[in-house]
Amino acid sequence: MKLFRMAAVLAVLAGPAYAQMPNINLLQEAPGKTPEEKAAEAERDKAYKETLKKIPDSKASNDPWGGMRADPPKQPAAPKASAATSAPKKKSGTTAN
Repeated sequence: MKLFRMAAVLAVLAGPAYAQMPNINLLQEAPGKTPEEKAAEAERDKAYKETLKKIPDSKASNDPWGGMRADPPKQPAAPKASAATSAPKKKSGTTAN
């Protein structure tokens, strides 16, 4: 039973280490493309790019609630300070010492 537990612990600990190992490809790479395949791929790419140019640009967002949102609040204009309003006001009902 101890042997089974030790094997289970080693398997659990070795899992993450195995996942971090680099993927090594021992097979040689596939042969390169033939000139005909390269020409066909270039033709497909050219046709794809021409098709993309035909797609019109989107003019406005499709936001159904866009008109319901309020504009950000505007800053109120600062009141102009005058000599009459800048003088300290006396409170009624108080006496000065």
